[in-house]
Amino acid sequence: MTFKSPPAMAPGDSVAVIAPSSGGARNAPHVLELALERLRTVFDLDPIVYPTARQGDAFLAANPRARAADVHAAFKDPDITGVFATIGGWEQLRILKHLYPAVLSEHPTRFFGMSDNTNLSLALWNCGIVSYNGAQLMNEIAVPGELPAYTERYCRRAFFEDSLGELTPSSEWTDEPAPWDDPDAFESPPSYEPNPGWRWAGGETPTTGRLWGGCRAVLEWQLATDQYLPEPDALAGAVLAIEIAEDLPEPETIAGTLLCLGERGLLERFEAVIVGRAPGRSFLTEPPRDERDAYRNQVYDAVIKQVKRYNAAAPIVCGIDWGHTTPTAPLPIGDTIAVDPERETITFGSNRPRS
Repeated sequence: MTFKSPPAMAPGDSVAVIAPSSGGARNAPHVLELALERLRTVFDLDPIVYPTARQGDAFLAANPRARAADVHAAFKDPDITGVFATIGGWEQLRILKHLYPAVLSEHPTRFFGMSDNTNLSLALWNCGIVSYNGAQLMNEIAVPGELPAYTERYCRRAFFEDSLGELTPSSEWTDEPAPWDDPDAFESPPSYEPNPGWRWAGGETPTTGRLWGGCRAVLEWQLATDQYLPEPDALAGAVLAIEIAEDLPEPETIAGTLLCLGERGLLERFEAVIVGRAPGRSFLTEPPRDERDAYRNQVYDAVIKQVKRYNAAAPIVCGIDWGHTTPTAPLPIGDTIAVDPERETITFGSNRPRS
């Protein structure tokens, strides 16, 4: 399968802002406005807000065609060089039947979104278009306090360069929920803790493949729907990326998703598996830190056990700065990734040195 990486954006470019999933911007307009301001002031981009971006959940749920129409319009606009999702949700699957792959293929544009937007990212993968799982506006660009330097560095690479280059761990991280209901609280940063680094397991042979995957829940929904998955042979030699949402699923539930991938004969086809750092708290629950740490390790144990069962040779890397924690790097789904257990490195695209 041939892939194309859409052209990089440049400072001063116009970028589209759409809501292909849910209507979080209607519920917390100040968060969207902070994200738009950071696109302008931090990255020198000109955000163009499309009709769905400020619609509420009821409208978007009732109008999947409108969400798909905004995707088409953004990709087809020759003045738009990047497309940003406002926020995720849970039923973006409903827009996929309204998307026209030919439109996406004929107008490759860099797309940025995560969580439920994994659906759109995987649809682009099926079209052979590299997209970025991350840089979602309301939860990754509009974080409280200052935009983390780590997030800014990797967003700049994803926005303005041909390759993300080498991925390294952040120095600190947090899973503290953002206080969307309190605009004044966005002035203060969350509490960060030291990053323990990545956890390596599985095979020890360096390997390379094209990245496929995203949010675990969406991968499970794609498996259940069984309408939009690529042919199994298309995943042969790919690298699986999986991250855990803030609903804090039980480790057994996460293991079940990997088990399904294994029993369908998909898990054995991947060259390696990378796992985003799992959050240990949410708006609904605030366990003490030791319980959060224990949960995170149980998640990684569950993933490692299932991958080893079906694909013992695959290297596994847990705790990547990607997904539902802060800071994050937007990962290029469809780009080549080199996973090297000997050197404990992850590199995307070319190996050119980067600042």
